Amino acid sequence: MKAAVRIPRNAIFIALMVFTCTALGIISSCNNGQVSVNPSKTAESMSVKISSRKIPADAWKAPDTSTIPAGKAGDIIRYGKELLEHTANYFGPNGSIAKITNGMNCQNCHLNGGARLFANNYASFLSAYPKMNNRSGKFEPPTGRISDCFKRSLAGKVPDTNGREVQAMLAYMKWLSQGVKKGQKLFGSASEKLIFLNHPADPLKGRAVYVSKCKVCHGGYGEGLLAADKKSYTYPPLWGEHSYNDGAGMYRIGNFAGFVKNNMPFGATYQSPQLTDEEAWNVAAFVNSQPRPHRDQHNDWPDLKTKPTDFPFGPYIDTFSEKQHKYGPYKPIKDVRNVVTNKISKK
Repeated sequence: MKAAVRIPRNAIFIALMVFTCTALGIISSCNNGQVSVNPSKTAESMSVKISSRKIPADAWKAPDTSTIPAGKAGDIIRYGKELLEHTANYFGPNGSIAKITNGMNCQNCHLNGGARLFANNYASFLSAYPKMNNRSGKFEPPTGRISDCFKRSLAGKVPDTNGREVQAMLAYMKWLSQGVKKGQKLFGSASEKLIFLNHPADPLKGRAVYVSKCKVCHGGYGEGLLAADKKSYTYPPLWGEHSYNDGAGMYRIGNFAGFVKNNMPFGATYQSPQLTDEEAWNVAAFVNSQPRPHRDQHNDWPDLKTKPTDFPFGPYIDTFSEKQHKYGPYKPIKDVRNVVTNKISKK
């Protein structure tokens, strides 16, 4: 038996030489493929990336709440702020004024009471109205936009737009946007428009992002986390019967992706995002592939030229499918739409 397993020394030497050369070849190929990196170059590239996400010095800043005036004028502003931050306490399933919404708060989509950059703030809201609403095809006052939020994002009914509550919301928005002029371009006034992917957003990959980054707050089934008083949500539901319906702006994954890129998960900011663009697109695709209340939208976007590229319900001025309009890729759609729109405008 000993003789049977004896290996010549020269064979061992040759085997060691082959192993060493192979290992050196692998290391060399890894270096050529840039697997190993220079720490100083990494730090340098990271600093360049961070510097490109700086907020301009002249960017809009919300006024300090300590400057809200005293007396009745201040009381109505503070009431408006309270309504926007804790909408469900007043209009949710257990609301003290009316039970007409799904239990979400306006602040769930307009963070920090509508005062945060790249989180759908109210900085230029009032100065933009009255204006043409392309979705309805009508010229509308600011109360029209508030009505849309109640019907779509809050999946409910509209309170009296001449009533104290809606007027208080407008008073707060007016105070918040003081000094902003009509037509003024503001940095970070809505949500960031991310660069289009060159392929469809992937709900399956988005699910992995959701599980690792979002599930801890919004739940395994997107159900959110109810507050202790059971009147509103500490973390809002992202799908299901108590979430926004498919007529809401957040149902367009371009809007959702730009929102989460700069605000989610908890602690993310425009300067320090925690998701890549692709992760943001994919998690938006996953969330908006889940079931939610439906809203009849056959009267929306009467002028098809104004219908957004990522609006997932036809008809369209192009021949792309509803699936591609929902998940992308969007650039081919936009290119064709630009050609069609130019032809129509020249007639």
